[in-house]
Amino acid sequence: MKFTKMHGLGNDYVYMDAIHQKIENESSLAQFVSNRHFGIGSDGLILICESDRADFKMRMFNADGTEAEMCGNGIRCVGKFVYDKKLTNKTTVSIETLAGIKILILNVKEGKVETVKVDMGEPILAPEKIPVMAIEEPVQNLKVKALDQEFTFTCISMGNPHAITVVEDTKNFDVERYGKILETASVFPNKTNVEFIEVIDEAHVKMRVWERGAGETLACGTGACATAVACNLNGRTNRHVYIELLRWNIRN
Repeated sequence: MKFTKMHGLGNDYVYMDAIHQKIENESSLAQFVSNRHFGIGSDGLILICESDRADFKMRMFNADGTEAEMCGNGIRCVGKFVYDKKLTNKTTVSIETLAGIKILILNVKEGKVETVKVDMGEPILAPEKIPVMAIEEPVQNLKVKALDQEFTFTCISMGNPHAITVVEDTKNFDVERYGKILETASVFPNKTNVEFIEVIDEAHVKMRVWERGAGETLACGTGACATAVACNLNGRTNRHVYIELLRWNIRN
């Protein structure tokens, strides 16, 4: 079975062409390849499939085998995959996902994709569509207790659910201790991705992310977008904000 290992800002996945080879038992396969000791090692598995609605379809599985709706860094790598492997010669590519059809703009230099821009779509603020068990819309003051702390969340969907909370010091915050509890809190019917953020000033935010089904990752494209929306929604930043991730930087 052929595969390609790629990362977007450190958010790494195993990519497989499911058009020209048969992939079975996707959930179990995702768990196997994602294992960093006995497998290939990744945050999950992404399959490039045929689509009757777009140029291609992306199926994304977390490291625990669960299928997710969307992955911002992953879909950018899909753009490079389909062009560099000559599955398409288009530089504007449509990708079907469980979060809808996303449009990629490929920046090609000397026959290879150098960068990819993706239209992530409008943020979803309705609680029942995120989903989160809350009445207010937008959800800006959701209180959730984990162990010895109570967190205040702003909840947003970028095609997948995100819960964003402000902490004093992202560098020394115990993301694993609290993230794994908050991910599965009862107020999140489909679990959630959790962003722990530190607002430096109106144009600069630090972010660490506990990804649903994967644990802490180096980056999360949909999470960075959700964080930018949450910060602006709460009046903490300008509309244009620099988001500093664990080891990589991304602008929104």
